[in-house]
This record gives sequence, C-alpha cells and structure tokens, in this order.
Amino acid sequence: MVAKNNSNKCAYCGACVGICPVAAIVLKDTRIFIDEKKCISCGSCVKICPVGAMSLEIKKK
Repeated sequence: MVAKNNSNKCAYCGACVGICPVAAIVLKDTRIFIDEKKCISCGSCVKICPVGAMSLEIKKK
C-alpha cells in the first residue's frame, strides 16, 4: 500500500505533510508530491486529511 492524493479534492492545507512520520509527502507550488519509496503505509495522512483527499492504494509495480 502507498499514499495517494486526489488533487480534485485536495485543499493543499499541508496537514498530511506535517503528520507524515517519514517525510514522504511534500507540498510544492500548490501540489502534493508523495515519495512512494519512503511511504510506510501508516495511514496518518488519510486520517488527518480534512477533505478526504488522501487514500492508501495498492502500490503499482
């Protein structure tokens, strides 16, 4: 599993960036970038997102 961001729902508040324990999520120029190699699938970003833009999905090979 890996974190994914739905840019259509995202408010770009940065809550997911601040909660990520391994710094896998970065906010740049009103875009969320997720480093799938760093993501540990903890789900913290999904739980804290106020607009439901974050999800955990099966990692594509």
